[in-house]
Amino acid sequence: MGTVIVVVAVGSWLSAHRWSLVAVGVLAVLAGCGWLYQRRRSEQREAARAKGLRYTMPQLDALDHSRFGEAVRELMRRDGCWDARIGADDALGADVKATDPYGRRWVIQCEHRHNGLAGSAVGLSDLQVLDATARRVHGADVAVIMTNGQVTAPAVAFAEQQRLHVADRHTLDVWASTSRPLWELLEALPPPRKPTTAPVD
Repeated sequence: MGTVIVVVAVGSWLSAHRWSLVAVGVLAVLAGCGWLYQRRRSEQREAARAKGLRYTMPQLDALDHSRFGEAVRELMRRDGCWDARIGADDALGADVKATDPYGRRWVIQCEHRHNGLAGSAVGLSDLQVLDATARRVHGADVAVIMTNGQVTAPAVAFAEQQRLHVADRHTLDVWASTSRPLWELLEALPPPRKPTTAPVD
């Protein structure tokens, strides 16, 4: 009985205040449109910012390991890898993961050296971590070790043998300071998984 009374009361109120409901509905629609407009503007500003994103080597040298990974992620996004993200704390060599416009899955292990070329060189053990996890654990098509420092000759040789890619200080400098995507700077990449659906410039 109580439920019937409540239903009748609500019905009576709605009948008496239907114009108020229309006004509330209109305001809700306007608020939704405003939110969508602001979101679109924010996305456009972010896309414009990302398209012009550049880093100098002194800027990259001044970062810590965590911020270096974030810079690499942002550069991948700049190049059209919209899903580029930072790996978990226990990333096992996958500091940055991304899918390029050709459908290839990238796993990037970041090795930041605060002193740049004067810091310790990236060695064989670093490449072995990437080799052990990039494809088996993370499903990478392209596995890259990225550093602002130098890489030892044995590490480079191991990378070539295992089809890993080394982005050393020179490669990083060209990539970060220009609009060229990383896949234009590395050799012997696997073929695309799909035709490009986004500009890569």
